[in-house]
Amino acid sequence: MSFFEKLGFKKKEERLKDGLEKSRSGLLNKLGKAVAGKDTVDEEVLDELEEVLITSDVGVTTTLKIIERIEARVRKDKYLNSSELNSILKEEIIALLKESDADKPSEFDAQTPSKPHVIMVVGVNGVGKTTTIGKLAWHYKEAGKNVVLGAADTFRAAAVNQLRIWSERAGVPIIQQGQGADPASVAFDTVASAKSRGADVVLIDTAGRLHNKKGLMDELTKIKRVMSKVVADAPHEVILVLDASTGQNAMQQAKAFTSAVDITGLALTKLDGTAKGGIVIGISSELAVPVKYIGVGEQAGDLQVFDRVSFVNALFEKELG
Repeated sequence: MSFFEKLGFKKKEERLKDGLEKSRSGLLNKLGKAVAGKDTVDEEVLDELEEVLITSDVGVTTTLKIIERIEARVRKDKYLNSSELNSILKEEIIALLKESDADKPSEFDAQTPSKPHVIMVVGVNGVGKTTTIGKLAWHYKEAGKNVVLGAADTFRAAAVNQLRIWSERAGVPIIQQGQGADPASVAFDTVASAKSRGADVVLIDTAGRLHNKKGLMDELTKIKRVMSKVVADAPHEVILVLDASTGQNAMQQAKAFTSAVDITGLALTKLDGTAKGGIVIGISSELAVPVKYIGVGEQAGDLQVFDRVSFVNALFEKELG
């Protein structure tokens, strides 16, 4: 691996394909078995396809939508060869995700309506929340933005230490008060500091627990309230980080958080270490919250802005044989 690749400059499409290798190989293997020896896309193939999608963590609700769309194609075209199933699936899944893509994520170098632009990041412990914040900081810094990190996950000393390491890697300042400090106080100080520095982006880490919805809502509401005293309408984004390798558990976490907190976007991590990449399709389709970022590797550049067309093409890269 070259020096630039280690820093995250490997071609985006190539990183995406590499990161989805486990999900792609598992999915295409199952699809290959489903259409083996079949000349047409008939009811039996559709039943097999339904099972393949569900067992690939696409989810029941989204799977049924996809099957309905393909059934409509079969009725319309009268005859579909099973060898076309791969391209048909790609087309219908992309179309389905387009309908869910109500809030197209911006690139890191895009202009933000507020300065500083405040982003609060939430998620349970172990999903890669703090690492995702570090990678976001790296991307924004690479795009020429002035970034400030806020270590408001004061419940765990490890979270503060981890964020400090990422601040050094990304070359951005961090505001911290240590373990046990009031998270709202840290958030307030971070936004105030960012405003005085003329920073472009603020990333606020928060405690990674979902012990009960009321407790979560109370804590995050307090953090939001004190930040808005410094910068109007802060936070401008609330990103929920989910571990894609947990499959349907990630879907349940997403539903729990979105019912308790005003989430504006999702980040799905650890796609490179799992065969459950189908969960991205399910979450994109079922929730009224867009997937903004996906993690397909350990390097900072492996956190990518989610693009439904690139994602589906990478997931179905090879034709069924």
